[in-house]
Amino acid sequence: MAYKHTPVMTKEVIKYLNIRPNSIIVDATLGGGGHTKAILEASDNVKLIGIDQDIEAIVSAKETLKSFGDRVEFIHANFSDLRKIFDERRTKIDGILFDLGVSSYQIDNSSRGFSFREDAPLDMRMDRSKGRTAEDLINSLDQEELENIILDLGEERFFKRISSAIIRNRPVKGTLSFADIIKHSIPKTSPQFATKSIARVFQAFRIAVNRELDCLQAALRDSIDLLAPRGRIVVISYHSLEDRIVKNTFKMESVDCICPPKQPQCTCDHKKKLAIITKKPIIAGSEEIEANPRARSAKLRSAEHV
Repeated sequence: MAYKHTPVMTKEVIKYLNIRPNSIIVDATLGGGGHTKAILEASDNVKLIGIDQDIEAIVSAKETLKSFGDRVEFIHANFSDLRKIFDERRTKIDGILFDLGVSSYQIDNSSRGFSFREDAPLDMRMDRSKGRTAEDLINSLDQEELENIILDLGEERFFKRISSAIIRNRPVKGTLSFADIIKHSIPKTSPQFATKSIARVFQAFRIAVNRELDCLQAALRDSIDLLAPRGRIVVISYHSLEDRIVKNTFKMESVDCICPPKQPQCTCDHKKKLAIITKKPIIAGSEEIEANPRARSAKLRSAEHV
């Protein structure tokens, strides 16, 4: 199956990265290389480093970007490894892009287990070379742990019913079986309502399997420290949990003091690192949403290192 994925808000990404001559830009979520290609085309003298934890994405992007030669470098890693990657290089970066979430290819490739359109193993790992699968978690966690994943990471209101149903029906095998357990554990209602609950629970386990929120927090913190003066960070998120982390991180790093408001004297020694460029998140236009429905939930935020 070919790695197909339409990059979201490409023009906005170029605009907010504010690419300068001879820049070093990092695409921390390389995917199929769509954003990377646009960045390389936007400036003839940019060096780009593409990072992805999915080896299938790396293989595809190398083919897509082969005409750019040594202007692009590929690294198979999780973006939470940014500090290690760049400490070894002893260099700062001028811009970094995060396009979060799961790609169209990963959803459409049934063998990955992200979708419930077709039956497949409950894998859900972005990097299939390591880590526990969704099936491992679903069949081994106790009820309280299942409830925490479904509520905290899926924001699903019927988390107790669903976790109880999982326990009763173990061992759970395959995406369609898991989707059916979710469907029949919530109050009978419209098929559309059931589908939304299933999607939220699948999202929850995907996030848990890949430790997405923990990795995002680490990557944001480290990328800000790795930025050169006037370097830009651009983040595209697709659900409220991600966007909240980005918003709060930018807010905290854009002030000199993070002490409690009523504290009479500053003791935190915190120093401002960012100037927020997007006071409100940027969203895709109607034409792009019509052409690429995935763009509907995308929110772009950007900040500059000071």
